[in-house]
Amino acid sequence: MTNNNHHHALIAMSGGVDSAAAAYLVREAGFRCRGVTMRLLPEDSGENARDAEAVCRKLGIPFSVLDLTEEFRRDVIEKFIRVYQAGGTPNPCVDCNRRIKFSQLLEEAGEGGYVATGHYAQVEYDGDSGRWLLKKALDSGKDQSYFLYTLTQEQLAYVLFPLGRMEKSRTRSLAERLGFPNARRRDSQDICFIPGGDYGGFIEAYTGTTCPAGDFLTQEGRVAGRHRGAVRYTLGQRKGLGLSMGEPVYVCGKDMAANTVTVGPEIALFSREILVEDLNWIALEGLTAPLPVKAKTRSRQTEQPATAYPAENGRVRLVFDQPQRAVTPGQAAVFYDGETVLGGGTIAEVQSGEKVTA
Repeated sequence: MTNNNHHHALIAMSGGVDSAAAAYLVREAGFRCRGVTMRLLPEDSGENARDAEAVCRKLGIPFSVLDLTEEFRRDVIEKFIRVYQAGGTPNPCVDCNRRIKFSQLLEEAGEGGYVATGHYAQVEYDGDSGRWLLKKALDSGKDQSYFLYTLTQEQLAYVLFPLGRMEKSRTRSLAERLGFPNARRRDSQDICFIPGGDYGGFIEAYTGTTCPAGDFLTQEGRVAGRHRGAVRYTLGQRKGLGLSMGEPVYVCGKDMAANTVTVGPEIALFSREILVEDLNWIALEGLTAPLPVKAKTRSRQTEQPATAYPAENGRVRLVFDQPQRAVTPGQAAVFYDGETVLGGGTIAEVQSGEKVTA
């Protein structure tokens, strides 16, 4: 980021440490900056916006709030509910990055305007392929590239991740040195619109319907007990089932139409093959031949060796070298080559034959 005085950048400010440090670094790099906080929830207290505005005041850059409550409801919350009701486990942070953050902010930034965020990831231009690349952050413990795999070539050309080469501890000390009011604020872990993590309760309240109780089934189809509404359970879950089967059992399948939740031993959670749809390729134009990759099916997982095979309608059949535990329809599968994100998509089917569409 050199000599950028004629470039302007919109800084996505959450009120947290990361976006505050990002704003400072982009301003230092010579961009003309303005800070924006996205209002995503009608019940938003405005505390994030106040913290963000205080940082902008300190940095001497303009600040505004962008109301995206309607878009967020339509493209993130309602999709979250649809996927849950179809038996999958959605990934709202991926959807928010794809449908809200980057598309809306780049539009707001206008032609030739950059968008900077406090994400831990890196963007590089590859002269050989003529493509923009998304890479992992230097701080592997904070890397967020998994959530950013939907970024397009057009978006990557105008996205700045100033924290990509920083350790989180350095970000915090920078915020403290600059006297930002939020330097001690802890990172948020929950899905922003479900602070307590009670998905079932949220869906019931939002839709005004009750998730009906039904049967827990063994893999052989025997009734093992009663569940409290199928949407309340996720694949691989062991706690809170309220079943005494003489051995630990895990949720290993859901049939939303029949309103049953199947439980079984841990071995039943393992699968080697999945079908991935709605692909976004970054480092390559598309998949034309089998490709060895390292793949993640959860953000906190270490990438696992696998082979991606082209499948019909632009989908990908992903076959892991070793069986993987609790791969969940609705979640993202992201493919890596070393530090580089090749691309990713949504898990549509897992080898056990469980199908989810949303």
